[in-house]
Amino acid sequence: MRTLPLALIALACLAPALPAAAQSAGDWTVALGAHHVNPKSDNGSLAGGTLPLSIGGSTRPTIAVEYFVRDRVGIELLAATPFRHDLDIAGLGQIGSTKHLPPTLSLQYHFMPQARVVPFIGAGLNYTTFFEEETRGALAGAKLALGDSWGLALHAGIDIKAGPGKLRLDARWMDIESDVRLDGVKLGAARIDPLVYGAAYVISF
Repeated sequence: MRTLPLALIALACLAPALPAAAQSAGDWTVALGAHHVNPKSDNGSLAGGTLPLSIGGSTRPTIAVEYFVRDRVGIELLAATPFRHDLDIAGLGQIGSTKHLPPTLSLQYHFMPQARVVPFIGAGLNYTTFFEEETRGALAGAKLALGDSWGLALHAGIDIKAGPGKLRLDARWMDIESDVRLDGVKLGAARIDPLVYGAAYVISF
């Protein structure tokens, strides 16, 4: 279920707190990990509502860099290797695929900086660019194009002290909507709005 990662994060925030390092103004962190992009179940319909669209999930390596502008307050940039998604239309089956990159800039607040388990929340802006669209099946040979998207991004997670760094478990929601064109003709919009969840190892310097 899409709500499970957020529920796990909320539960972990109740874990007993033990002393650990704080995030202070001027600090940098780098988080190396992997995330799964899970589009919502209803991705809209094309061609005037006659072609229900379904977009598959994808998992890829990610990197996030954060700079603390104040104690507990950081600015984070998320980047990743390209995610790849299969595209299906009800009644036609798989009709193609696309790749995307979702760089996301967030302002974040880290609670309980002296704790072993440190929850955090954030909000910011996502830019998603789509490329290398391919068609197959019923649409083989046609030219498919998905437009780029700007939208709100929300972030929540926990950092757990682990050796010299921290284990991060997090989840994001991103507002992603893309215009879909086939041979230059707009068919409608793909409403992706994914939940993005994963794990990373965080180092500070």
